[in-house]
Amino acid sequence: MQVTETLNEGLKRGYAITIPAAELEAKVNEKLAEAQPEIEMKGFRKGKVPMPLLKKQFGARLMGEAMQEAVDGAMNKHFEATGDRPALQPDVKMTNEDWKEGDDVNVEMSYEALPEIPEVDLSGVALEKLVVKAEDEAVTEALTNLAETAKEFDAREEGAAAESGDQVVIDFLGKVDGEAFDGGAAEDYPLVLGSNSFIPGFEDQLVGTKAGEEKDVTVTFPEEYGAEHLAGKEAVFTCTVKEVKAPKAAEIDDELAKKFGAEDLAQLKAQIAERLEAEYTGAARQVMKRAALDALDGLVSFDLPPSLVEAEANQIAHQLWHEENPEVHDHNHGSIEATDEHKKLAERRVRLGLLLAEMGQKAEVQVTDAEMTQAIMRQARQYPGQERQFFEFIQQNAQMQQQLRAPIFEDKVIDLVFEKANVTEKEVSKEDLQKAIEALEDE
Repeated sequence: MQVTETLNEGLKRGYAITIPAAELEAKVNEKLAEAQPEIEMKGFRKGKVPMPLLKKQFGARLMGEAMQEAVDGAMNKHFEATGDRPALQPDVKMTNEDWKEGDDVNVEMSYEALPEIPEVDLSGVALEKLVVKAEDEAVTEALTNLAETAKEFDAREEGAAAESGDQVVIDFLGKVDGEAFDGGAAEDYPLVLGSNSFIPGFEDQLVGTKAGEEKDVTVTFPEEYGAEHLAGKEAVFTCTVKEVKAPKAAEIDDELAKKFGAEDLAQLKAQIAERLEAEYTGAARQVMKRAALDALDGLVSFDLPPSLVEAEANQIAHQLWHEENPEVHDHNHGSIEATDEHKKLAERRVRLGLLLAEMGQKAEVQVTDAEMTQAIMRQARQYPGQERQFFEFIQQNAQMQQQLRAPIFEDKVIDLVFEKANVTEKEVSKEDLQKAIEALEDE
């Protein structure tokens, strides 16, 4: 087998591979000899079919297998010898398309090699870890919000008109074009006015109603409504108001604490403070992670595989286009050109991605099965009632597994950066942390 370099420009590589006909012939004969003892054919005992007949019967198919194995073997030997790692799957094609049995096989292989990643000295990287304590004001605010969710409703005085925020208990029957429809009726339904839990405009029309009144509420279903036969249709709901109730906030006391699983108010406050500080810690980590990535980006410089940068730039452009056009849910749109800004961002992402991958590989960072299971469970919660199907889908989809594994791997490498960098803590207010987070979102 002969391998000749045809291209060596930057990270681009090209090779001409010649596989001698004699080598292919030997592979085919080897395969036939292995299979001969188990082959049965009419007129011959098992294992006694003559080799020429076997070759005539199976030779063409085995020649194809031999060619594929020879090419794969040549590629593997090449990468072992050169140490090259292709950025994407190599492009391999046969050049003598008029090949016939007895001819050598000529193949062209081209790819972009991953660059050599330089070592990074992290001891000189200075990072600031923002620390926010859960202040009494924040705990009180959280307690007030909990009390709001636990509020009850007391009947207003007789003849009182419903206000926004009140709860009205209603019977209703909805009709479209004079015909009732499935799901359009209920009895003794408790509806909080202003909760926006019903079709837009429905709750507003019940403000001012009183117990004992009947009112027709006319609304139009949204165009994107889930039930196609109702989307965009006008409906009339005949509503009977049975009760009007005013909200009554729950008292912030031990009884409220018990409703949320705490022994008393003091324990609930401690739990809230712990949860708040965990949220602050998570947000502060994102700020420090961005600072670490900025520092790493400024420390390294190496050639980038053009194909990876192009693919990343196109993905960025496509994602941003959909964010700017949220009404388009499919991909039936024209081509989206990546701008220079997209390409610049793509270069940063590819550079940092390659660097973190190299650092993780050298540090033997692994994503455990338990960590993957937790990640899958978090995703599965987004599909209530279909968790099992989601698990099966992930198990059968290597690309989705990689999408879940990648951020876990990245965070583990970032933890290594934090350990080796020079990290100092700085206590700040919740507002300062919020500004730092907003600054990240604006970039």
